[in-house]
Amino acid sequence: MNKARPKNQPDTDMPKITMRDVLAPLFRHRRIVILTFCIVAILGTLVACLWAPHYHVAQMQILVEQNRSDPTVTSAQNSTVANSKLVTTDQIASEMALLQGLDMLRTVATTCGLADKPGLTDFLLPKDPEQRRAMKLEKAAVGLQKGISVEQEKAADIINVKYGSTADPHVPACVLQTLSKLYMAKHLQLRRPAGSSDFFAEQTEQARHALEDSETHLADFSREAGVAAPDVLRTDMAQEVASATLSLSQAQQAIAADEQKIKNIDSQLATMPARISTEEVSDPASGLLQQLQSALLAAQQKRAQLLVKYDANFPLVQEADREIADTEAAIAKAQNMNFVNKTTSVDPTYEYLRQDMAKTQADLAAQKATASTLASTIRNMHVQMVDLDHKAVKQGALLRETKANEANYLLYLSKREQERTSDALDKNRIADVEIAVPPVVPLLPARGPFLVMLVSFVLATILAIAAGYLAEFADVSFRTPGEVSETLSMPVLAVFPRKAA
Repeated sequence: MNKARPKNQPDTDMPKITMRDVLAPLFRHRRIVILTFCIVAILGTLVACLWAPHYHVAQMQILVEQNRSDPTVTSAQNSTVANSKLVTTDQIASEMALLQGLDMLRTVATTCGLADKPGLTDFLLPKDPEQRRAMKLEKAAVGLQKGISVEQEKAADIINVKYGSTADPHVPACVLQTLSKLYMAKHLQLRRPAGSSDFFAEQTEQARHALEDSETHLADFSREAGVAAPDVLRTDMAQEVASATLSLSQAQQAIAADEQKIKNIDSQLATMPARISTEEVSDPASGLLQQLQSALLAAQQKRAQLLVKYDANFPLVQEADREIADTEAAIAKAQNMNFVNKTTSVDPTYEYLRQDMAKTQADLAAQKATASTLASTIRNMHVQMVDLDHKAVKQGALLRETKANEANYLLYLSKREQERTSDALDKNRIADVEIAVPPVVPLLPARGPFLVMLVSFVLATILAIAAGYLAEFADVSFRTPGEVSETLSMPVLAVFPRKAA
């Protein structure tokens, strides 16, 4: 009856593995171990002596950066783009894929003579020289694609390109040097569109012709219209119209004032005498009396003379008597009469009003003439302003067209110069890649013979041990009594050594 083992007591039934158990399979299959070690060591020695001294590797490094950006085609005259982008993994992957293009590798194989080397399978190629050469070139390009190592440097924007060959050391250097030139040329072709300089040059020429045409039309307009700056003249004339309108309003106000003034003066003159009495003197008719007395005396003398010749009843004497009687009656009447002498002068108020009336009438006529002239002038200026408006609009359209053509010309001129500058820069440097370390002819072999031999011995040891354990795993025979008892589930009664048996 089995007793229960304590929980913390170790399992003493499990067999312990010793160093003898570990090394036993190697000793049991020592022939395989020794044979494997010798074969691998001999092959490694041959590689170290025959291959390693003649295997040369050329390498170069390509820096991927965002150093210069091509200007963007915009409507602005200045289109400098500030570059703050980081290099992405996709960009580096694109550059790595570009380096392994078969079109460039075919050119590399032709330039470095790789397609002219004889191969073991050349007898299988067709006899046609052109087809034969094309197939060898394609084979060499595919071989280059497999043989060229393109890797990204860790934590850096650098691409490492390596190529090794057992031929002349100049061959791998030639391969990478040719590849670098073709890569830079292709990169330039892909990154910079073809014909951009010609396009901007053509557009610049067209813009220049358009600018010249618009300037010619603008000069013809000024000459035909007879106005250099209609908008300026229109502004000045608008000020003159405003001033003339103000003057017309003032003249109309003056006319209304003068007409009202004339009415008032007329009403005043109608009720006012033209002259006034300044002096009045009362005198008797002494002068008349003297005249009448002289006439009476003359009449009496005439009667006396008539009486000398005629009788008192004679008609002439009677007529003289009647004359004397009339004169005496007139003298008696004159002695009862008085003469009044009055002195008059012009009324100053009336004269002032009359002069003011004449002056106001003259001013009224002048104001009416001025108002009529101003109204005619304003109408003419309005007509001229309308004409100047039309001319200003037309000239403004020509000016805008000229400015637009000038802006386009300056834009394309700037773009053309930018393209020329970019082309000049790209001949020596691409915008975002640069050959940081150019390929050179390798002077030392890529692998040292002693290092290859050391690695071959280590590899031979590992493979020999692995072969021993693999042979042990493939061997199905019983090696110990424990294996027999465990496999057959029956006790082993006796064990006989192999030599004794």
